[in-house]
Amino acid sequence: MRSYALLLAILSAAPSFVTAQEASQAVTQLLRAKDQALLDAIAPGNATLWDETLADGAVYVDENGTIMDRAAFLKQLTPLPAGASGTLVIASYQAAQYGDVATVIHTDDETENYHGQTLKARYLTTETWQKSGNDWKLLQVQVLAMLQDPPTQKLSEKELDAYTGRYAADDLVYVLHRDGDRLIGQREGGSPVPWNAELRDVFFIAGQPRIRKIFQRDANGKIIGFVERRESWDLVWKKIS
Repeated sequence: MRSYALLLAILSAAPSFVTAQEASQAVTQLLRAKDQALLDAIAPGNATLWDETLADGAVYVDENGTIMDRAAFLKQLTPLPAGASGTLVIASYQAAQYGDVATVIHTDDETENYHGQTLKARYLTTETWQKSGNDWKLLQVQVLAMLQDPPTQKLSEKELDAYTGRYAADDLVYVLHRDGDRLIGQREGGSPVPWNAELRDVFFIAGQPRIRKIFQRDANGKIIGFVERRESWDLVWKKIS
């Protein structure tokens, strides 16, 4: 009986604890609210909120790959120019906690009104947060633009026929042929895939938004090859038949 009374006394005096799941949910909700507030602060250029949230040694990597320390990021955070307005809304959010450190991945939908026209974009953001006292500070941010396939253009069968033929890049051979109103391409020995026209002489393959197929013409307008462009790098294919 004495042991039972002692146990009750210990339990009543001990601080209350939440389960790991409850803590994770609480931290996720807290960080998501902080992140949405930070996104809301970008359009008006509210550097004060970011200044309060960023850790002393914070690093920010924007969607263009520019690496900025804390001071550089805060300096460039200014209001959108006249004629431009926009919103950033979190679409998905996940966080994992490791003691006093939390990692976050979220996707964000941007809607921008630019001089009367509506522009859309999506971003994938990864973050590292660290608990400091009773608050959380943002240590690192990396933002990636989520690329999407562009709109397609309709070309005539005659226009598509001009692209057909065999192309070579050293020992590689690529074959293009028309199938009805579509241009089909494949490396010799590979699987055929449809080519979609973005513009005249500019094509892409669905699901590969980083790459463009850009045709080259001679002074008389005859197609002599194409380049397979990924960002600023080209793989050159010469027409051989």
